[in-house]
Amino acid sequence: MSKKPAGKPGMDTEMKYVTMKIVGGEAPSNAVLSAKLSPYGCNPKKAGDEISKNTKEYTNIHIYVKLSIQSREIKKVEIFPTCSAYIIKDLKEPIRQRRKVKGAEYKHTGNLTFEQIKNIAKKMQDKSLSRELKGTVKEVLGTCVAVGITVDKKSPKTVTQEVNEGKYN
Repeated sequence: MSKKPAGKPGMDTEMKYVTMKIVGGEAPSNAVLSAKLSPYGCNPKKAGDEISKNTKEYTNIHIYVKLSIQSREIKKVEIFPTCSAYIIKDLKEPIRQRRKVKGAEYKHTGNLTFEQIKNIAKKMQDKSLSRELKGTVKEVLGTCVAVGITVDKKSPKTVTQEVNEGKYN
């Protein structure tokens, strides 16, 4: 016969997970949070504060967050940045005010070194479908094309061809 774990009567002690895409450094609106968290009985205000506190280093960058919920409380906030989030973070651009400068008017510009690209590829290797680091580097270079930046003051497409030719280890 199984016993219920100790705790308040009627409380669910099972760990539940909620994944959502947010803008780092700021709390999502209470309407969004309450819709996502109401089935688990969490306070959206506390959840928003916890999210904004844990995502400060990715301010104004879209990232994925996984909330671990147990007994109507958020136990853990895990951050899952995308490849473009790593690239934008490495550009070290000044923080823009999202409410004033809209997305269509804002373009990312900058230059990364090949070493920075390799470091991003190492961070992304577990998410990548490539077997080797070389393939992951090419995926990151493709994201650089999409973001609109250069690598070693060259087009990312040119650097990808150089990786294919073996100029980089």
